[in-house]
Amino acid sequence: MGSIVLLDDQTINKIAAGEVVDRPASIVKELIENSIDAKATAITVEIKNGGIKYIKVVDNGQGFASDDVELAFERHATSKIRKEEDLLRITSMGFRGEALASIAAISKVTLVTKNINEDVGRCVKVEAGNIVSNEIFATTTRN
Repeated sequence: MGSIVLLDDQTINKIAAGEVVDRPASIVKELIENSIDAKATAITVEIKNGGIKYIKVVDNGQGFASDDVELAFERHATSKIRKEEDLLRITSMGFRGEALASIAAISKVTLVTKNINEDVGRCVKVEAGNIVSNEIFATTTRN
């Protein structure tokens, strides 16, 4: 089972939702922070036309659990905190659960992920905040 949950209204109000994706550099920052929080040890960033045309971030982090993939694009959906008291013990770079929703609201996003504990991965496409496809794919193991 996945670990992403929607935060309750009381916790959402305490966060003071100030993280806004206002330029391509903000998108890159948020995605790299997500990679680091996912325990990635290698992160590659590819940018075209200053990030206006294309931004691609690839990492070797833990990956999303299959049942978390769609929920991850909802506002205030996060795996980092559960309740207001958790705000006092944050150890991750991000915790608000706003980055993916904000990015997906203003762009076309393709998320390809496979959780380290699962045998198959997911490819999800989001346009203007709406999930347009969510497909399972098989992976192969290389020795």
